[in-house]
Amino acid sequence: MKPKNIRDQKLITYWLFAGMLMVFVQILLGGITRLTGSGLSITRWDIVMGSIPPLNPGQWEEAFNLYKTTPQYQHINAGMLLSEFKYIFFWEFFHRLWARSMGFVFIIPFVFFLIRRSLSRTVLKNLFWVIVLAALAAIFGWIMVASGLIERPWVNAYKLTIHLSLGILLFETLFYTWLNHRSYQKKNLNRKWHKAVIALLFIAGIQVIFGGLMSGMKAALSFPTWPLISGQWIPSLILDTNHWNSNNFLLYDQSGFMPALVQFVHRNLAYVLFIVTSVFAVKWYLSNDHSWRWISFILLGIIVVQISLGILTLINSIGYIPVVYGSLHQGLGILFITALFYLHLVLKPENIK
Repeated sequence: MKPKNIRDQKLITYWLFAGMLMVFVQILLGGITRLTGSGLSITRWDIVMGSIPPLNPGQWEEAFNLYKTTPQYQHINAGMLLSEFKYIFFWEFFHRLWARSMGFVFIIPFVFFLIRRSLSRTVLKNLFWVIVLAALAAIFGWIMVASGLIERPWVNAYKLTIHLSLGILLFETLFYTWLNHRSYQKKNLNRKWHKAVIALLFIAGIQVIFGGLMSGMKAALSFPTWPLISGQWIPSLILDTNHWNSNNFLLYDQSGFMPALVQFVHRNLAYVLFIVTSVFAVKWYLSNDHSWRWISFILLGIIVVQISLGILTLINSIGYIPVVYGSLHQGLGILFITALFYLHLVLKPENIK
């Protein structure tokens, strides 16, 4: 390999890692935007001019007046001061600006490496899926915002969950592309380990979906108690079969049924995930040499802190959801999925004897 190409391959590694880091930050910014109720503050989607915030009092008044036409302002934030509007505007603007920045960070080096023919077929194939997922995440992001500008005073929780899931898939695809480009170390173990990782990934994936629904429905506000849900292990709302109808599933913000159901599932899946992860981590530690035992500490460390942050988020969700706890909880959830995905790649079936 020529020295110039070796240098390019190193630059590609840094570029992929930078993209991965930016997507991770973008997901966190999306969570903060949701928790602060900022997602509907910008009512127009303007790719060019949308990169420039209001610069004078007149422009601020125009932006504020547009926000006043939304259901969120009329039903929840009526009487909001301009200074308060600027706060929520900032988070949504930063969220969108960061997305635009990611586009530039991706496109310019991509064209550069493409011209120099430094990108392998494998990397190009993976980057195709990165582009597809990024486009889908952006499309669903706007669909999600549009749902809150017309239908209800909040973005639709189901659309938000799809948007979040696409963002995480984008992050994991970039992680895979970066890891593959670096030629990661693989390990030969009995097939049962791979099956166990698949099971953990499945449970964690379902948990992430319910985490998105928790955020979208602001379900923590309905029952900010632990370990019981307002004095009950299973909320009576769930046990009442009269609540199991399509209206309660679709119009979740008009009754307490869906917040109760989502929180119940999310809590108990967390317990299941903790138990299964703990058993896996202990067995992994006892079955592997010192060079691989760090995985046990990573998994246990993340799951313990993750559940602790979930509980802190929950019991402090009185009137509003604490942004710091909620954001850290979301971020660690992504890191947990990533750790499991790494194990899945390390223990690919074709690499197991």
